[in-house]
Amino acid sequence: MTFQPSTLIGIREADLRDANEASRLDRFVRAHPHATPFHLAGWSRAVATGCGQRARYLVAERASGGIAGVLPLTEMRSPLVGRALVSAGFGVGGGVLGDATEELAAGAWDLAQRLGCPSVELRGGTGPAGWASDQTTYVGFTRALAASDDAELLAVPRKQRAEVRRALGNDGEIAIGSDAPALGEHYRIYAESVRNLGTPVFPAKLFRAVLDQLDADILTVRHAGQPVASVLSLYLNGTVYPYWGGGTEAARGLRANERMYFALMSHARGRGCTRFDFGRSKAGTGPAAFKKNWGFTPEPLTYWSRSVGPKREINPLNPKYALMVRTWKRLPLPVANLLGPPIARGLG
Repeated sequence: MTFQPSTLIGIREADLRDANEASRLDRFVRAHPHATPFHLAGWSRAVATGCGQRARYLVAERASGGIAGVLPLTEMRSPLVGRALVSAGFGVGGGVLGDATEELAAGAWDLAQRLGCPSVELRGGTGPAGWASDQTTYVGFTRALAASDDAELLAVPRKQRAEVRRALGNDGEIAIGSDAPALGEHYRIYAESVRNLGTPVFPAKLFRAVLDQLDADILTVRHAGQPVASVLSLYLNGTVYPYWGGGTEAARGLRANERMYFALMSHARGRGCTRFDFGRSKAGTGPAAFKKNWGFTPEPLTYWSRSVGPKREINPLNPKYALMVRTWKRLPLPVANLLGPPIARGLG
């Protein structure tokens, strides 16, 4: 399918099954200063493999044949919250990357109409004229990594630094990997963590696909031989992105999350990373306060959307989901893990 909103720039849907095309797109992404892992072709492929949601990756090309911009879209389908084209599905970033904002946005809207999707959601990137914007729901947290563990401790504000020191004093083992046992430990911990928050867990297949398709690994904290906290992180252009993380009920008393993130900073530094992207949180929430306590300054994230009628609503803090959240928290974990993935695969 090819779109032509401009005589100078052509918009077409990329074939991510073509290794040469995918490599060409990734070269463009990696060279761009505002790129995120969610712009990489591998992210779109992982979402398609792990959740069955179709990738609709748009590329803008100049008459000379060079890439002007990209827009990784996911065609999200959910019986609970409806359909939408999302950039990027299951990501906290995405949106238009490059110099063809209006053309790519027009191509995305045209594609949405052809597919019968009532809305397009762009998570970050440059904003197209006339689209609705949201700058109040989410904030992001990014800062430079310090040069050493000692310097990193000093970069953490005093109160949180004391918590990190207590965490380092607890008996704990750090394990890093990406094999099946590492993923199994991570998924068990993450599933318990999101159940406790009242939200369904993503399919395990998504986590495996992300590990297969992207530069990613898992860091797990064990206490007395038992895994208590774990995070799956992404890496791109010298930045580490701790993305899917959580802890068991025992993690709080052991300060295992503090141990985990401090260990990840050290691990990422050893991999040559210079920045730590703590991800997004909803403004005014406990997770946002936790990240701020580590010395990160919250920065508003801008999301863009265009819809026919009301935009789909997937924010679990919305009052209309309150009963569902309270009910989910009370589900036995095996039941939540059985029911969760078929629901969560459509919520990205």
